Amino acid sequence: MTESTKIGIVGCGAISEAYFNVVPAWEVIDIVACADMIPERAQTRATQFGVRACSVDELLADGDIDVVLNLTIPAAHYDIAHAALEAGKCAYSEKPLAVDRADGLALVNLARERGLLLGNAPDTFLGAGIQTCRKIIDDGLIGEPVAATAFMMGHGHESWHPDPEFYYKAGGGPMFDMGPYYLTALVNLIGPVRAVTGSTSITFPERTVTSEAQRGQIIQVDVATHVCGIMEFANGALGTITTSFDVWGGMNLPRIEVYGTAGSLSVPDPNSFGGSVHLREGKGEWREMPLTHANHENSRGIGVADMACALRYGRPHRANGDLAFHVLDLMHAFHDAADSRAHVELQSSCDRPAAIPPGLPAATLDP
Repeated sequence: MTESTKIGIVGCGAISEAYFNVVPAWEVIDIVACADMIPERAQTRATQFGVRACSVDELLADGDIDVVLNLTIPAAHYDIAHAALEAGKCAYSEKPLAVDRADGLALVNLARERGLLLGNAPDTFLGAGIQTCRKIIDDGLIGEPVAATAFMMGHGHESWHPDPEFYYKAGGGPMFDMGPYYLTALVNLIGPVRAVTGSTSITFPERTVTSEAQRGQIIQVDVATHVCGIMEFANGALGTITTSFDVWGGMNLPRIEVYGTAGSLSVPDPNSFGGSVHLREGKGEWREMPLTHANHENSRGIGVADMACALRYGRPHRANGDLAFHVLDLMHAFHDAADSRAHVELQSSCDRPAAIPPGLPAATLDP
């Protein structure tokens, strides 16, 4: 394969603009068509970015499209990804992989049966910030990882998002919305998780929308909005994570820190591609580390580009279905543990994705 991998986008909401803006930087991929259940949305994006608007069925039937980029709401992720795989196309979705574990596993199995690639956001862990952290850990600068902490503290989306209701329904909540960024980063840095426990709560059972589009609408909250989890990693390290839509933020909490036998590492925001990396070796002082990788600015689409490289060169891709399903399984396990007041053994696992070699130019990946 020498020409660009052809991409068709399904779902032309707010997040699609970020992909349309950034994907052209990646020579290995080319967005050629878009579709949405609201045709006017697709036409708007098509006109804005010079691609073809069509129906979902037309996009799935297009023999020139190699990968369906699924940017629908979480409740539709399974249906669109499943349809893409059934149509003989590789599928890459926004997070999470699916709402239900069974649906996520079905996608993994279907892709394997059809010999197709299944990918999933987030791909921020492939950016300069977290790849620099990965190199620091792999180079042994903090020794063997023994513990980690992660915090995502905020007050939800109803004050700014134009359509915030789905964040408080099945597939939403702080863990399913933001947890994938944090958990994917941790699995990349430390490895898979073997068991968890957790506690959850709903502080505000109703939310009043204050963003302009739906100002005054009352949302009934159906999912936990404060989730605390403890993780036992397969390598023996222990981790804690708190995700919340119930607080007004924290003053000095880190996004992610990883603690090792020889030092500690402060990891940048996993919802970004760059950020500052700080290392403390032993009793020394914290020092900022230079980024060892490119793609420190908005590099949305790097996961899709990596899938295209996998298709082209016959290698595994990093933001893959096994990783996405392990993260989905992990998020459900925190809630299961809270409901059962017990430890929950993970039924899934995955490999740590291969590290990206340092020194590659921006918008470039390894063969």
